[in-house]
Amino acid sequence: MDAFDKKILNILQHDCTASVSDVASQVGLSTTPCWRRIQAMEKSGIIKGRVALADPEHLNVGLTVFVTIKTNQHNPKWLSEFRKVADDFPEIIEFYRMSGEVDYLLRVVVPDMKAYDSFYQRLITRANFSDISSSFAMEEIKYTTALPIDYI
Repeated sequence: MDAFDKKILNILQHDCTASVSDVASQVGLSTTPCWRRIQAMEKSGIIKGRVALADPEHLNVGLTVFVTIKTNQHNPKWLSEFRKVADDFPEIIEFYRMSGEVDYLLRVVVPDMKAYDSFYQRLITRANFSDISSSFAMEEIKYTTALPIDYI
């Protein structure tokens, strides 16, 4: 990736609806070479997709919960089954295997505490955990989907 690619990627990470001509103008290229660079980044997997970011409040999922999970089942079969369970819950929007004290971290969005309790009750019936803990986000201070590009 060169400086043009980085500039293009930076623009698209902040607004993927920008037209190719607008992006080209901002980075100092003509439309066709800019379009080719975007296509190359998509083909190589640098650009994984283009999405619309929805407002959680407008979708009535304004409560963000970080769920930490510990298990005594450290085997591929358990993880495979838990992945399938997580796929069944649209409330789980991020799912990570962790190092350290916690085995897994989930980011869950729901409308309110009652909805979270319902989610929690359904989750604990579907998988075997040795410990599960929840932390509720009180305020979103920084949120971005744009990744830093200075490391490439």
